[in-house]
Amino acid sequence: MRQTYRTDSPTGPREACRSLPCRPADARSTVRRVVAERCRTRAIPCDDDALDDVLLVTSELTTNAILHGGGITGFAVDVDGGGVSVSVSDRSDEVPVVEAPVDAQGRNRLGGRGWPIVCLLARDVSVAGLPRGGKRITAVVPLGR
Repeated sequence: MRQTYRTDSPTGPREACRSLPCRPADARSTVRRVVAERCRTRAIPCDDDALDDVLLVTSELTTNAILHGGGITGFAVDVDGGGVSVSVSDRSDEVPVVEAPVDAQGRNRLGGRGWPIVCLLARDVSVAGLPRGGKRITAVVPLGR
């Protein structure tokens, strides 16, 4: 059975968080708590490396929403036997892109490594436009290797 913790839709059998995470650290804390609870109560194995991957993906998605997406407008964590799904919504309609690490003049760019990290660690990544504008990015990170 899939359990969901959301902040953008407190209806149904979901436990809603009181507010959206405003910092990546807040989102990581929520993910750490949800994963630990679900793995314990459902006897789902989750090794430390897998949890580290989920926390890094969470950090990158929330940081990108803050820096490039106009802020976090929704956040959800789903845990099932196969992995952890982290969804982050923001105000921007722009789809993330991978840019070269150097610019046209050969200078190293600052940043730009978060999206490739998300795509590398997640087994599935989707970007969906939202009806009232903005987007939701969902990344599913396996619980085991």
